[in-house]
Amino acid sequence: MFDVIVRGGTVVDGSGAPGFQGDVAIKDGKIAAVGQVSGEARQIVDATGRVVAPGFIDPHTHFDVQLLWDGAARPALEHGVTCVVPGNCSLSLAPLKAHDRRAVVGMFQQIEEMPPEAFTTAFEWTWEDFAGYRAAIEKSLSINVAPLVGHSVIRLWVMGSAAQERAATPDEIAKMQDLLRECLEAGAVGLSTSFVDVDENGRPVPSRFAQFEELDALSAVLGEFGRMLQCVPEFYATDITIARIDQLAELSLKHNIPTTFSPLFDTSAVPDNAPRAIKRVEEQFARGARVWPQMQTRPIDISFSLLRPSLFFARLPRWVRILRQPLEQRLAALRDPDTVGKMVADLGPDGGEAMMGRLVVRGGDAAPAEIVGKTLSEVAKARGEVPALALINLSLENGLDVAFLSASQGHQLTDRIGPMLAHPLVHIGASDGGAHLSSFSTYGDTGYLFSEFVRTAGAMSLEKAVAKITSETADIWGLKDRGRLQPGLAADIVVFDADTIDRCEEVPAFDMPGDGMRYVRAARGVDTVLVNGEVAYTGGAYTEAKSGVVCV
Repeated sequence: MFDVIVRGGTVVDGSGAPGFQGDVAIKDGKIAAVGQVSGEARQIVDATGRVVAPGFIDPHTHFDVQLLWDGAARPALEHGVTCVVPGNCSLSLAPLKAHDRRAVVGMFQQIEEMPPEAFTTAFEWTWEDFAGYRAAIEKSLSINVAPLVGHSVIRLWVMGSAAQERAATPDEIAKMQDLLRECLEAGAVGLSTSFVDVDENGRPVPSRFAQFEELDALSAVLGEFGRMLQCVPEFYATDITIARIDQLAELSLKHNIPTTFSPLFDTSAVPDNAPRAIKRVEEQFARGARVWPQMQTRPIDISFSLLRPSLFFARLPRWVRILRQPLEQRLAALRDPDTVGKMVADLGPDGGEAMMGRLVVRGGDAAPAEIVGKTLSEVAKARGEVPALALINLSLENGLDVAFLSASQGHQLTDRIGPMLAHPLVHIGASDGGAHLSSFSTYGDTGYLFSEFVRTAGAMSLEKAVAKITSETADIWGLKDRGRLQPGLAADIVVFDADTIDRCEEVPAFDMPGDGMRYVRAARGVDTVLVNGEVAYTGGAYTEAKSGVVCV
């Protein structure tokens, strides 16, 4: 007798081959049979009229801390995702000495906009090494995890505060190699680094102080295990991004490792950015290198208020500094005419029209109803103010509890995006799940892929889209027992409606530690998700299954 049979659906097995009517049988957490399956099972999942596919794999997330208080990594499962890769952008929660925790939490708060309550109220921080972190998250996993280890924390462990001051010595590099090797043996799927990020004080993160010799030495260790090197390049400068692609290619060729970089944006502001980067990737693959660019399917909608810092102001140091102050000090600064004058001047002679004019007044508990839905330009004009000043004064008049929406940041949806996503060397990822919880929703990539680029644009077939986020991702990351509906492989399965799968509008949810608010996007069209053979999500609700594992 089988444990589960998923019966009567259209099986899209992840290989890219045409779908077919059939069943999928499961025994002991593995796929036992695919096709016309006879026999009985303890549980039947009716997939009539639905697609049955391998569970989706999300290669760029920041669920590192959320997994400690939410083993389901909400809302990942409801979007059909059965495996997430945390630890990106040079940051992970191990290896990390106790006295360095505050510094790394500050980096998470600055780069990924995570509230302090996420690190302080919902779990007991008992580990320092990577094996200890793995043991901590394994206690209650409902989803699979393939964790990266962060370059910045490895430097911090070996060098202390000097990690953010200078290059490493040969002896320190050797110690980093030993530490990385220990993390890989404990289950890290690779190493992440960053060339752009800063901490809460505006200083470059430790990984940015590494010279090429250090990255080369660490890549040599990755080569011993065949593991991934992930990096965040200077994505805002095309020429530098291409130089990073070349650097990754050299490391890939020398050490026989896969490499990936994210994000890759296609934006009207720099229209040749993505095409030039993809062309260089093609050239490096022709040499035998493996350099996978990660591209999101969706634009980013940033929601923010002046109640807390936001990524929206990342390029305005004065605004970032003021919004990071305690509330009373922040209010005092925003009420000071001299300070406000300087803040407005930071936006240029147009008073913020170019950067802020298109912002939409979204709402908030105190926002006047008559301005909700209007652009900041409209509101500012009616008030006789420039947009930056209107944003500050409107916020002050309502206890800072006025939310603004900046729509379609990153790449915009154009006719170019679909063909780029369908490109055989473009890796669909960079969801950022688990990050920016109170600023913008970072989920919806999978639903958007099917709704916008399969159903609407016809940029790729259903089977190709499934392969993109299952078998292709598993192959890139070396997850050998994931990504396909094939006997003997892990039974990670998603059942969804091909005609309705989509992302819903983002809504506020109050399910974070300390009753913190975050924006989430529930999925539409995903019926049932199985993780290692157990139903983890069905009928719009999470189950009690704890069948997730750390996989590498």
